[in-house]
Amino acid sequence: MAALAQFEEHRRHLWGVAYRITGSVADADDAVQESWLRWQALPDGEAAAPRAYLTTVVSRICYDQLGSARSRRETYVGPWLPEPLLGDGGPLPEDRVTLDESVGMALLAVLERLTPAERTAFVLHDVFAVPFPEIAEVVGRTPESVRQLASRARRRVRAESPRRSVDRDEHRRAVDAFLAAAMGRDLGALMDVLDPDVVVRTDGGGKVTAARRPVVGGEKAAYFVSRLTRGFDPLRMRVEVREVNGAPGLVFTDDESGQAAVLAFTVFEGRITELDVVANPDKLRHVAPGD
Repeated sequence: MAALAQFEEHRRHLWGVAYRITGSVADADDAVQESWLRWQALPDGEAAAPRAYLTTVVSRICYDQLGSARSRRETYVGPWLPEPLLGDGGPLPEDRVTLDESVGMALLAVLERLTPAERTAFVLHDVFAVPFPEIAEVVGRTPESVRQLASRARRRVRAESPRRSVDRDEHRRAVDAFLAAAMGRDLGALMDVLDPDVVVRTDGGGKVTAARRPVVGGEKAAYFVSRLTRGFDPLRMRVEVREVNGAPGLVFTDDESGQAAVLAFTVFEGRITELDVVANPDKLRHVAPGD
């Protein structure tokens, strides 16, 4: 049996690969667990390069998951958004990835539009610098075909990713302004911080009330946000500025019902250009009230 210590050494890396390929905390957890089971069954010394071997294993599991996930998402109620990752509220579990730009909600949303092979090739090559021959083993293509997949994916990511600020303070100021305006029921201030072409996506998964289609435009978005926050009761609900997928975001929790909502923002030139709201309780099981 292969050594547990060797697997644990690479657990963070494997979880990071799995989350970026699947966009799902639950699927990433499952993929890492399945990788561990396969590693246990491996004779000692069978893998000369454990990190490369395990990366191939977990990537193949996730690639296979994407096929069934795609069919599920075709029947999903409303927009499908990735499961959010929270930081900033204490240390992340040791099997969670260190947050960075490559797990940003906006990028993950773009990756959803790629084919499973394109997404896997892009994540492995452009994020983790895995060589094309190793990626070819994962997706069952030739190295040259994989090179083309990664190139095609890269072009789409560049073309479709929203412009965003790299200034963390600018991003935080926009989130703070949004929160103050939303909690103060100040429609004018909301419209000031929202880009005129802002896109708001809400993922309720048919489990909670949410818009079935993206809300586009500053005025429509401001009214929509006002309706969302109308039911906020400070006596039983809390809102916190938290790290959401590598950038400042908001977490709303209801201590009585256990319900929660996570808001992720894309900011450019001081204004919010995209707002992603995840409220589907199935995607927020790892977001515990009071966490």
